[in-house]
Amino acid sequence: MTFAALAQAPDRRRTEARLLALVVLITVFGHTYTGLSMGGLRPGGLAVFTAAMLFMTLVPHLVLRRYAPRADPLILPLATLLTGIGLVLLHRLDLTYAQTPRLKTAQAANGQLLWTVIGVVVCLAILLMLRDHRILQRYIYLTMVIALVLLMAPAFFGADMYGAKRWILLGPLSLQPGEFVKIMISVFFAGYLTVNRDALALAGRRVMGIQLPPGRQLAPIFTIWAISLLVLIFERDLGTSLIFFGVFVIMLYMATDRTSWVVCGLLMATVGAAVVGSLEPHVHGRVTAWLDPMRAFTKAGQAEHMSNQLGEALFSFGSGGVTGTGLGQGRPELVGFAGNSDFILTTVGEELGMAGVMAVIMLYVLLAQRGLRVGLSARDPFGKLLAVGLSGALLLQVFIVAGGVTGLIPLTGKALPFLAKGGSSLVANWVMVALLLRISDRAQRRREPA
Repeated sequence: MTFAALAQAPDRRRTEARLLALVVLITVFGHTYTGLSMGGLRPGGLAVFTAAMLFMTLVPHLVLRRYAPRADPLILPLATLLTGIGLVLLHRLDLTYAQTPRLKTAQAANGQLLWTVIGVVVCLAILLMLRDHRILQRYIYLTMVIALVLLMAPAFFGADMYGAKRWILLGPLSLQPGEFVKIMISVFFAGYLTVNRDALALAGRRVMGIQLPPGRQLAPIFTIWAISLLVLIFERDLGTSLIFFGVFVIMLYMATDRTSWVVCGLLMATVGAAVVGSLEPHVHGRVTAWLDPMRAFTKAGQAEHMSNQLGEALFSFGSGGVTGTGLGQGRPELVGFAGNSDFILTTVGEELGMAGVMAVIMLYVLLAQRGLRVGLSARDPFGKLLAVGLSGALLLQVFIVAGGVTGLIPLTGKALPFLAKGGSSLVANWVMVALLLRISDRAQRRREPA
């Protein structure tokens, strides 16, 4: 190896160490400031929170130094910062819930902290055991079978919560398999498209100036479209079906470089959403509330399948303005399920304002950009498509959640990655981080001169 190549890995890890130290300072300061602003006292769990943040930064950093020294230096700090912000927001909501028993909302910060540690441990286990991401390509069909079983399981064994069937109850625990399915389908699509991309890139008939694929090659997208519709019909899970279908279209475009696949995907998604939205009562109620949120806010108790949450979210964003009311100085608890779902973003909008919302969204965009950059730098087609698929799934979920709570699209109920309460979502997102780190390390090793 050249001297420049040998020096590159330590530089990456030094950059990562500085960023992780900044992450610890920001999150510990936010946790302390929340307690002081709301009660005038230092929060009681500050030592535990600080120790957890040090564990989430120091241990993964040391593991990367030893087992993935050339991994991207920004992915881990970005994921840790988003997770820490989520813990601070949940702690802020817990303080209000404890002071207002009539809200009858269970505290979530301690449980989320535990699931965060579990997610980081799972991330480290994947980094230690999976030394080459291309091993996953051998098991793509087994992965897809498991993904389909998990995807369909809530329809038969799941619990109906908040109008959708996306959870499986295991005693006191609840599992949301859709969060893991998005990773599994990314692995399957990456392997499938690596083998079949030449056939899928064939040109067919030209209709209205668009070169459509051959009819025989449309079978995969029709199959995925049908499965996503089944999920939407039987589980009433609009978010998972959109992510499932959207990731496939994104990866198909990346593999074939044909805009006709995107056009076909958009048309099929529009037709499917229109049909299901007009026939399925729960989805129809979400669409109706989206079209007129103020009417749904005033008549939520009279109309079935209509929710007043979007109206509450809009009031919360409006009261925050540009700079927000200040951390701990707003009333985000007035929004139903503020910390347990996609509405965690309304807490950011009210207390940190539009500036805070934009900062959080930019963190997501930067994390996805690093994932796409990993895909561009990878030399093997499977690694390229897998990194793009994981980054696309993250962007789609953030768009679906942020668009839902701001009134851009109907509400879906998906958890905001890293921020919202949810053990399944948190562990799945840290699995995604581990895969991106492993792909980036392998890609940089192959780029260095011998």
